Amino acid sequence: MLLEMVNEFGTAFVETAWMMAIAIILAVIIGVPLGVGLFVTSEGMFWQNKFIQNVAGSIINIIRSIPFVILLVVLIPITKAILGTTFGPTAASISLTVAAIPFYARLVETSMREIDKGVIEAAESCGASPWLIIKDVLLPEARSGMIAGLTVTVISSLGYSAMAGMIGGGGIGDLAIRFGYYRFQNDVMLATVILLIILVQLIQFIGDKSAKAVDKR
Repeated sequence: MLLEMVNEFGTAFVETAWMMAIAIILAVIIGVPLGVGLFVTSEGMFWQNKFIQNVAGSIINIIRSIPFVILLVVLIPITKAILGTTFGPTAASISLTVAAIPFYARLVETSMREIDKGVIEAAESCGASPWLIIKDVLLPEARSGMIAGLTVTVISSLGYSAMAGMIGGGGIGDLAIRFGYYRFQNDVMLATVILLIILVQLIQFIGDKSAKAVDKR
Protein backbone atom coordinates (compact mmCIF):
# COMPACT_ATOMS: atom_id res chain seq x y z
CA MET A 1 0.00 0.00 0.00
CA LEU A 2 2.79 2.39 0.94
CA LEU A 3 4.71 1.63 -2.26
CA GLU A 4 1.54 2.17 -4.28
CA MET A 5 0.99 5.60 -2.73
CA VAL A 6 4.63 6.57 -3.30
CA ASN A 7 4.23 5.68 -6.97
CA GLU A 8 0.94 7.60 -7.11
CA PHE A 9 2.58 10.70 -5.63
CA GLY A 10 5.51 10.39 -8.02
CA THR A 11 3.18 10.17 -11.02
CA ALA A 12 1.07 13.08 -9.75
CA PHE A 13 4.15 15.25 -9.24
CA VAL A 14 5.43 14.54 -12.77
CA GLU A 15 2.01 15.30 -14.26
CA THR A 16 1.77 18.58 -12.37
CA ALA A 17 5.31 19.55 -13.37
CA TRP A 18 4.54 18.76 -17.03
CA MET A 19 1.33 20.80 -17.28
CA MET A 20 2.91 23.72 -15.43
CA ALA A 21 6.06 23.67 -17.56
CA ILE A 22 3.99 24.00 -20.73
CA ALA A 23 1.89 26.81 -19.27
CA ILE A 24 4.79 28.81 -17.81
CA ILE A 25 7.01 28.53 -20.88
CA LEU A 26 4.19 29.77 -23.12
CA ALA A 27 3.28 32.46 -20.58
CA VAL A 28 6.82 33.83 -20.80
CA ILE A 29 7.09 33.51 -24.59
CA ILE A 30 3.75 35.25 -25.20
CA GLY A 31 3.23 37.20 -21.97
CA VAL A 32 6.48 39.18 -22.07
CA PRO A 33 5.94 40.66 -25.58
CA LEU A 34 2.28 41.27 -24.70
CA GLY A 35 3.20 43.06 -21.47
CA VAL A 36 5.85 45.13 -23.24
CA GLY A 37 3.33 45.97 -25.96
CA LEU A 38 0.79 47.13 -23.38
CA PHE A 39 3.39 49.40 -21.81
CA VAL A 40 4.87 50.99 -24.95
CA THR A 41 1.42 51.68 -26.43
CA SER A 42 0.21 53.38 -23.25
CA GLU A 43 -0.31 57.13 -23.01
CA GLY A 44 2.90 59.14 -23.22
CA MET A 45 5.02 56.30 -24.62
CA PHE A 46 6.71 56.24 -28.04
CA TRP A 47 4.18 53.85 -29.61
CA GLN A 48 1.12 55.34 -27.94
CA ASN A 49 -2.00 53.69 -29.40
CA LYS A 50 -5.33 54.02 -27.63
CA PHE A 51 -7.05 51.42 -29.85
CA ILE A 52 -4.51 48.67 -29.10
CA GLN A 53 -4.62 49.58 -25.41
CA ASN A 54 -8.39 49.30 -25.25
CA VAL A 55 -8.71 46.09 -27.29
CA ALA A 56 -5.78 44.19 -25.76
CA GLY A 57 -6.53 45.47 -22.27
CA SER A 58 -10.19 44.46 -22.52
CA ILE A 59 -9.38 40.93 -23.73
CA ILE A 60 -6.85 40.45 -20.94
CA ASN A 61 -9.26 41.75 -18.30
CA ILE A 62 -12.08 39.50 -19.57
CA ILE A 63 -9.92 36.37 -19.37
CA ARG A 64 -8.58 37.31 -15.94
CA SER A 65 -12.09 37.92 -14.63
CA ILE A 66 -13.24 34.35 -15.41
CA PRO A 67 -12.80 31.95 -12.46
CA PHE A 68 -10.41 29.17 -13.40
CA VAL A 69 -12.93 26.40 -12.73
CA ILE A 70 -15.29 28.00 -15.25
CA LEU A 71 -12.42 28.56 -17.69
CA LEU A 72 -11.64 24.84 -17.53
CA VAL A 73 -15.18 24.01 -18.62
CA VAL A 74 -15.39 26.75 -21.27
CA LEU A 75 -12.17 25.58 -22.94
CA ILE A 76 -13.16 21.89 -23.10
CA PRO A 77 -14.35 22.12 -26.77
CA ILE A 78 -11.16 23.95 -27.79
CA THR A 79 -8.98 21.44 -25.95
CA LYS A 80 -10.87 18.59 -27.63
CA ALA A 81 -10.40 20.20 -31.06
CA ILE A 82 -6.65 20.74 -30.54
CA LEU A 83 -5.63 17.50 -28.81
CA GLY A 84 -8.52 15.16 -29.49
CA THR A 85 -8.98 14.60 -25.75
CA THR A 86 -9.91 16.58 -22.65
CA PHE A 87 -8.18 14.30 -20.15
CA GLY A 88 -4.61 14.26 -18.90
CA PRO A 89 -2.01 16.88 -17.96
CA THR A 90 -1.35 18.02 -21.55
CA ALA A 91 -5.05 18.80 -22.00
CA ALA A 92 -5.11 20.65 -18.67
CA SER A 93 -2.09 22.71 -19.73
CA ILE A 94 -4.21 24.53 -22.33
CA SER A 95 -6.46 26.03 -19.66
CA LEU A 96 -3.44 26.79 -17.49
CA THR A 97 -1.76 28.55 -20.39
CA VAL A 98 -4.80 30.65 -21.23
CA ALA A 99 -5.01 31.73 -17.58
CA ALA A 100 -1.27 32.34 -17.15
CA ILE A 101 -0.59 34.47 -20.25
CA PRO A 102 -2.79 37.50 -19.43
CA PHE A 103 -1.93 37.20 -15.75
CA TYR A 104 1.81 37.42 -16.42
CA ALA A 105 1.40 40.04 -19.17
CA ARG A 106 -0.19 42.42 -16.66
CA LEU A 107 2.62 41.79 -14.18
CA VAL A 108 5.22 42.53 -16.88
CA GLU A 109 3.42 45.77 -17.72
CA THR A 110 3.30 46.70 -14.03
CA SER A 111 7.04 46.02 -13.68
CA MET A 112 7.78 48.39 -16.53
CA ARG A 113 5.59 51.13 -15.07
CA GLU A 114 7.88 51.09 -12.04
CA ILE A 115 10.85 52.11 -14.20
CA ASP A 116 11.99 55.71 -13.67
CA LYS A 117 10.60 57.69 -16.61
CA GLY A 118 13.80 59.76 -16.57
CA VAL A 119 15.79 56.73 -17.74
CA ILE A 120 13.47 56.26 -20.73
CA GLU A 121 13.51 59.97 -21.56
CA ALA A 122 17.32 60.02 -21.37
CA ALA A 123 17.52 57.15 -23.86
CA GLU A 124 15.07 58.93 -26.20
CA SER A 125 17.05 62.19 -25.99
CA CYS A 126 20.18 60.29 -27.04
CA GLY A 127 18.40 59.20 -30.21
CA ALA A 128 17.86 55.57 -29.25
CA SER A 129 15.30 53.76 -31.39
CA PRO A 130 12.18 52.27 -29.76
CA TRP A 131 13.51 48.73 -30.27
CA LEU A 132 16.83 49.69 -28.68
CA ILE A 133 15.02 51.24 -25.70
CA ILE A 134 13.00 48.05 -25.24
CA LYS A 135 16.08 45.82 -25.47
CA ASP A 136 18.61 47.89 -23.53
CA VAL A 137 16.46 49.90 -21.12
CA LEU A 138 13.01 48.46 -20.45
CA LEU A 139 13.82 44.75 -20.22
CA PRO A 140 17.03 45.13 -18.14
CA GLU A 141 15.44 47.66 -15.79
CA ALA A 142 12.31 45.55 -15.29
CA ARG A 143 14.10 42.20 -14.84
CA SER A 144 13.70 42.04 -11.08
CA GLY A 145 9.99 42.87 -11.21
CA MET A 146 9.44 40.43 -14.06
CA ILE A 147 11.07 37.60 -12.10
CA ALA A 148 8.96 38.47 -9.06
CA GLY A 149 5.90 38.48 -11.30
CA LEU A 150 6.87 35.13 -12.77
CA THR A 151 7.15 33.72 -9.26
CA VAL A 152 3.59 34.84 -8.50
CA THR A 153 2.44 33.36 -11.82
CA VAL A 154 4.07 29.98 -11.12
CA ILE A 155 2.51 29.79 -7.65
CA SER A 156 -0.92 30.75 -9.01
CA SER A 157 -0.56 28.14 -11.76
CA LEU A 158 0.30 25.53 -9.16
CA GLY A 159 -2.96 26.26 -7.40
CA TYR A 160 -4.85 26.18 -10.69
CA SER A 161 -3.21 22.85 -11.62
CA ALA A 162 -4.70 21.32 -8.48
CA MET A 163 -8.16 22.37 -9.71
CA ALA A 164 -7.49 20.68 -13.04
CA GLY A 165 -7.84 17.35 -11.24
CA MET A 166 -11.57 18.03 -11.02
CA ILE A 167 -11.98 17.39 -14.76
CA GLY A 168 -9.45 14.58 -15.14
CA GLY A 169 -6.40 16.74 -15.68
CA GLY A 170 -4.24 14.53 -13.51
CA GLY A 171 -1.58 15.82 -11.16
CA ILE A 172 -1.63 16.46 -7.43
CA GLY A 173 -5.22 17.75 -7.45
CA ASP A 174 -6.46 14.59 -9.12
CA LEU A 175 -4.66 12.49 -6.51
CA ALA A 176 -6.26 14.46 -3.67
CA ILE A 177 -9.73 14.04 -5.18
CA ARG A 178 -9.45 10.33 -6.02
CA PHE A 179 -7.92 9.21 -2.73
CA GLY A 180 -8.53 12.01 -0.25
CA TYR A 181 -12.11 12.89 -1.23
CA TYR A 182 -13.73 9.86 -2.88
CA ARG A 183 -12.03 7.25 -0.68
CA PHE A 184 -12.01 9.37 2.49
CA GLN A 185 -8.27 8.85 2.97
CA ASN A 186 -7.54 11.96 5.03
CA ASP A 187 -3.86 11.09 5.29
CA VAL A 188 -3.52 11.36 1.50
CA MET A 189 -5.34 14.69 1.51
CA LEU A 190 -3.05 15.98 4.26
CA ALA A 191 0.03 14.75 2.38
CA THR A 192 -1.01 16.57 -0.80
CA VAL A 193 -1.58 19.79 1.16
CA ILE A 194 1.85 19.50 2.77
CA LEU A 195 3.43 18.81 -0.62
CA LEU A 196 1.78 21.89 -2.13
CA ILE A 197 2.92 24.05 0.80
CA ILE A 198 6.51 22.84 0.39
CA LEU A 199 6.42 23.50 -3.35
CA VAL A 200 5.05 27.02 -2.86
CA GLN A 201 7.71 27.84 -0.27
CA LEU A 202 10.45 26.50 -2.53
CA ILE A 203 9.19 28.43 -5.56
CA GLN A 204 8.89 31.64 -3.54
CA PHE A 205 12.39 31.21 -2.10
CA ILE A 206 13.97 30.67 -5.53
CA GLY A 207 11.98 33.55 -7.01
CA ASP A 208 12.93 35.99 -4.25
CA LYS A 209 16.61 35.07 -4.49
CA SER A 210 16.60 35.39 -8.29
CA ALA A 211 14.80 38.75 -8.25
CA LYS A 212 17.22 40.11 -5.65
CA ALA A 213 20.23 38.86 -7.63
CA VAL A 214 19.30 40.83 -10.77
CA ASP A 215 18.00 43.94 -8.97
CA LYS A 216 20.32 46.82 -9.86
CA ARG A 217 18.77 49.25 -7.39
